[in-house]
Amino acid sequence: MPALCRDCLSLFDAGPRCPSCGRGRVLAHPELFTLSIAHLDCDSFYASVEKRDNPELASRPLIVGGGTRGVVSTCCYIARISGVRSAMPMFQALKLCPDAVVVPPRMAHYAEVSRAIRAKMAALTPLIEPLSLDEAFLDLTGTARLHHAPPALQLARLLREIEEEIGVTASVGLSHNKFLAKIASDLDKPRGFSVIGRGETANFLRDKPVSILWGVGEATRATLGRAGLRTLEDIRRAGVRRLVERLGSSGERLWHLARGEDPRRVTPDAPVKSVSNETTFESDIADRAALERHLWICCEKTADRMKAKGVQGRTAVLKLRRADFSLLTRQQRLEEPSQLADTLFRVTQALMATLPEAGPFRLIGAGYGDLSPADGRDPVGDLLDPQAGARAGAERAMDAIRAKFGKDAIMRGRGF
Repeated sequence: MPALCRDCLSLFDAGPRCPSCGRGRVLAHPELFTLSIAHLDCDSFYASVEKRDNPELASRPLIVGGGTRGVVSTCCYIARISGVRSAMPMFQALKLCPDAVVVPPRMAHYAEVSRAIRAKMAALTPLIEPLSLDEAFLDLTGTARLHHAPPALQLARLLREIEEEIGVTASVGLSHNKFLAKIASDLDKPRGFSVIGRGETANFLRDKPVSILWGVGEATRATLGRAGLRTLEDIRRAGVRRLVERLGSSGERLWHLARGEDPRRVTPDAPVKSVSNETTFESDIADRAALERHLWICCEKTADRMKAKGVQGRTAVLKLRRADFSLLTRQQRLEEPSQLADTLFRVTQALMATLPEAGPFRLIGAGYGDLSPADGRDPVGDLLDPQAGARAGAERAMDAIRAKFGKDAIMRGRGF
């Protein structure tokens, strides 16, 4: 059986230890040198960067997150032993792990580290599809001749370089499609390398829960559960027609995934679908004037990102999280696409005014969806809103001043 040593990168026939270095981190699989679709996922990325930068934190439980009112962005594996998880409310995380060190996220710094990792991926293949700062799909089909090594060996070398030269660890899943590669990358964390071949796909998936399927959240899982569909084997036995009757077109997609079939290609630089910003309050807020002040700041930050990316949105989205952590969203399609803070604020402000409940709320956010390249056109005003053009001009003038003198050079009164 083909095998490789993840420490010295030797290739050999399978055995419990590497014949070259004697170590036991051996990866062996019948299809090891024929698979080429990979998913790379950094291990507790933000926390790993913080521990790299501050070695005193190496043996401490570490949580990256914001304040007692925020949520956990990520945590190290020591904190996970206590039950801490990403997206968990901070007060709950600190109750589970009171000795944890909490540091605020440094997104710009993490993005810089991410770019260094991305550059190493790009040296292997141009077919990279990033999912976030710390994970991406890679298609290494046809690269063996270029790099004089099969994809598995290239990936093992990449993991070693990331750990030795950048100072964080990552895990890889290798398979014959994206769905299975992503599942595989989570099987042996941290510092993992797992393979799911074509020959074992059916057996591997048979008893897995439906929640493992891409796109199955709580609502879909409950819908499937009411129909007696709790495992992938249940879905396969039910047949595609029954799935489509219950879930529409997404039912067909889930049926194929349950069989290990995923035709999606690795798509470099997949288009961004939405841009948004949100903030969590130090204490719950019910006062509408206070909520609108925070809403304006979210709209400005969203608009700044839209302008930097050169995109415009056709849908405005309002997001509120209640005191009990349940989520409330509203959205409205715009007459014309926009990237302006003024447009986003006025629409989401109106959406908030129609809400039947007064709060209190612990989080507010605003964003644009249905994105397309910006066409440079701003509102000119009409009988219903004759000042729209003037407000758009004022916002563009403020952008020019900030570009020249800094982001704090000028702001609107509602932004204080």
